[in-house]
Amino acid sequence: MPDPTVLLPTALGGVAALLRLPGLLRNPRDPLLRAVMAMLVTGVGVFFFTSVPMVAKINALTGVPNAAAPFGYVWVMVNAASGIALLINWRGGSPEGIRRATRWCTGTYGALSIALVVLFALGEAPVERLRDLDTYYAGTPYLREMIVLYLVGHTAASVVMASLCLRWMRHVEGELRAGLALMVTGYLLAICFGLLKFTAVGARWAGTDWDVLSTEVARALISAAAPFITFGMVFPIVVGRFRGRWRDWIRYRRLGPLSRLVGGLAPASAAAGVPLLASVGVRRLQRESVIHDGLLALNPYFDLGLRARTLAEAVAGGATADHAAADADAAMVVAAVETMRADPERRVIASSRTLQEPAAGAERDLVRISQALGHTSKRAAADGPGTEGAAR
Repeated sequence: MPDPTVLLPTALGGVAALLRLPGLLRNPRDPLLRAVMAMLVTGVGVFFFTSVPMVAKINALTGVPNAAAPFGYVWVMVNAASGIALLINWRGGSPEGIRRATRWCTGTYGALSIALVVLFALGEAPVERLRDLDTYYAGTPYLREMIVLYLVGHTAASVVMASLCLRWMRHVEGELRAGLALMVTGYLLAICFGLLKFTAVGARWAGTDWDVLSTEVARALISAAAPFITFGMVFPIVVGRFRGRWRDWIRYRRLGPLSRLVGGLAPASAAAGVPLLASVGVRRLQRESVIHDGLLALNPYFDLGLRARTLAEAVAGGATADHAAADADAAMVVAAVETMRADPERRVIASSRTLQEPAAGAERDLVRISQALGHTSKRAAADGPGTEGAAR
């Protein structure tokens, strides 16, 4: 049966990486997207290549007992460097400052990775240890230094990440703050992982066996930390996208009454269509375009005197300026539709000097006008001649 402490973080990281892949393919030069993908992929690699079955397979393939140890440690260092680079790019700043900090981070953890491999090559580890290499070889020359260096590098990266996230949290709100809070939780668990590993190694130096802290408790903590970090990374992105689509959907729905009233009045809008699988954002833009075309067609029929009287009545009745303007515009649009219906030969349009000029009120709030239609002329909205056709 697969180990859930390995399967869960590996699966979550893999899914998150697949979700981010399309964005990276569209913008391969985006440093932030590359940093996100690097952290996700290396995070998956850490859990995959340090799982017991993979450790045994790597040792068997190389023919070197415990060769999987430096291999896994290097993955940890690369993941740590990519995490710090991600936050550097995420926070932003001057391009030169970002490049300098990223190079410093990459160079430091690159040097650590080389040192880990060299120390393993200098040491002797003839007995294969699949779970407890950290504590079993805690007193072996060179391997001892390799283990300490790996724990220092991992723990230092977790401390840096947690502190950067905490400092950044003070200056942001909303989903970004929530995502950073999740990442802080994950990195605090990662710090505890390092402390438990140090404790178990120190116990070996003191002649005591506290290996369970390293092999069981610490591993459970790092497995719990991974989902927090992964969710913290993708949460702001997912919520931001969902919020944008939700806003598009709300606006699309609220524009419905106005779209049904004026849609199709302009010949161009009747031919416009939207693909079946078009996003709600595309549909919202199409609906707005249909409305603008309809208002342009109605422009010669607008009665600005009616609008002024309706506006004065609404203000006198205690309506706010925005609501009064929306009610006045709605009344003018309904009256214009009725007047246009009474002019099937379009004589008014043929004699109008304002045809093809921007429609009166082009900058007005279309959503407010659409919502106000229900309070002005339900009959006109129900009997309106236009339909939005394919745009709906």
